[in-house]
Amino acid sequence: MKLDITTLEGKSAGSVDLNETIFGLDPRADLLARCVRWQLAKRQAGTHATKGRSDINRTTKKLYKQKGTGNARHGAASAPQFRGGGRAFGPVVRSHAHDLPKKVRALALRHALSSKVKDASLIIIDDVKLSDPKTKGLIERFGKMGLGSALIIGGVEIEANFQRAARNIPNIDVLPVQGINVYDILRREKLVLTKAAVDALEARFK
Repeated sequence: MKLDITTLEGKSAGSVDLNETIFGLDPRADLLARCVRWQLAKRQAGTHATKGRSDINRTTKKLYKQKGTGNARHGAASAPQFRGGGRAFGPVVRSHAHDLPKKVRALALRHALSSKVKDASLIIIDDVKLSDPKTKGLIERFGKMGLGSALIIGGVEIEANFQRAARNIPNIDVLPVQGINVYDILRREKLVLTKAAVDALEARFK
């Protein structure tokens, strides 16, 4: 599979052969959904908590005598049914993370890349380098390329001027190749890979 390579100025810079086993798969929605769910669950803080009846500092004196009042047999004011009492079955601090096999995660990434190729939403760029860290100029270049919502994947390191210029642009994410993930690929309309990122991905899945 061949795709044209472009530059930040919108000029042609040749073409590249993409590996069919990485970029030519028929995307499976179930794999993508599993991986996205795993990612979002893993990043949840899980710090939500409420006070149960054992956490409430209220009197434990029996409210009234056991028999003869016609009321229920209450033994503490911290019971959930009372105003100011503890909450029954409230959330507790916990981890939301669950396991997903490494092979499934790797396969889901390949399917996410293939989905962008199938939708004609993959752009290959020669490199992401700027002489000045100017956001305004980069916005103009993105406008000519039709990038309103995009994930840009560079090489092992992102050039400093480009990273500074791009970080203030809404709906534009910039990541090094080792940070590529299914959720960020799917949440943006376009996927922009540098030539170095393509080489690194093909070496990773070899």
